[in-house]
Amino acid sequence: MSAHAQTMLVYFGTYTGGESASKGIYACRFDQTTGMLGEPFLAAEMKNPSFLEIHPTGAFLYAVSEDGGAGVVRAYRINQQTGLLTFLNEQLSEGEGPCYLSVDHAGKYLLVANYGSGSAAVFPINSTGKLSDASGVVQHRGSSVNPRRQKSPHAHSINVSPDDRYAFVADLGIDKIMIYHLNREKGTLKPAKPAFTELAAGSGPRHFSFHPDGRYAYVINELSCTITAFDYQADQGILKEKQTITTLPKDFEGENTGAEIRVHPSGKFLYGSNRGHNSIAMYKINPDDGTLIPNGHITDGIQTPRNFNIDPDGKYCLVANQGNDTVIVFRINQEDGRLTPTGSLINISKPVCVLFVRTKN
Repeated sequence: MSAHAQTMLVYFGTYTGGESASKGIYACRFDQTTGMLGEPFLAAEMKNPSFLEIHPTGAFLYAVSEDGGAGVVRAYRINQQTGLLTFLNEQLSEGEGPCYLSVDHAGKYLLVANYGSGSAAVFPINSTGKLSDASGVVQHRGSSVNPRRQKSPHAHSINVSPDDRYAFVADLGIDKIMIYHLNREKGTLKPAKPAFTELAAGSGPRHFSFHPDGRYAYVINELSCTITAFDYQADQGILKEKQTITTLPKDFEGENTGAEIRVHPSGKFLYGSNRGHNSIAMYKINPDDGTLIPNGHITDGIQTPRNFNIDPDGKYCLVANQGNDTVIVFRINQEDGRLTPTGSLINISKPVCVLFVRTKN
């Protein structure tokens, strides 16, 4: 056990089938001292586990099975010594094309966003980590201005507020972040007042993140390649837009879509990923008002970065490159937030999600 004193487990969601050699969910050890990734191994065989979530206890892992038809969410028990996953149970996701999962901070509920059908669902988690039948389901309606991507609703993420009172669903298809009261006793979703925050037409809101202090929130807009910053009024679950800023350099003219967004644990920096420009956009966060200050881009070895994540200590950023079947490690400068390559790289076919698990040594 002492050999793992400075290591964590890292899990990787992937796309399987087609050109992919992936067979499901992969894992490896990550050395927090050196920033090196160990040899990846198959933790559980599964079809298209494109997004993962870890229970707050670190004992359970949840995964979507993203496919064309009815979606599935699966529950697994984590073996912290070996990293292998034991299948517990699965539930239909109450929609098509599930693409995002989150667990409330109390560890009571798993929340799922279904991209294909534009719906979201809540599943109670029992003491063994298994998922019970859905306790709440909501269906979005509407469309927006992009005829190719916004003919119908597409719920792309679901996140709970720091106090677990509200759930926020970024819907790419209708240019809205839908806001729901999360009933912590019944696991139901009820529209808040106001029931949504509207983004500029054609934005395509995708992933959403709170600032660690809970006063600000941010969404990356996939279609407009921007990030919108909000003031957050916790008592009523209200988002007030205060800034929208590009994720791209001024001279970039190619096609691009925004993907992942992460706030550094210190609350001093924010990062967003670009697929097309193939970069991580870096920002400093103004400590006075939460607005973003551009801090350059990093492109070294990056190809279609659908997902990336920052280790819990805020020292490293792991980028999953769907386009070149690699995961690469960057060191984060604690003073200015900029990323530099460490040289650590592993090969995983079509990696599209990165999650850290602290192990009990």
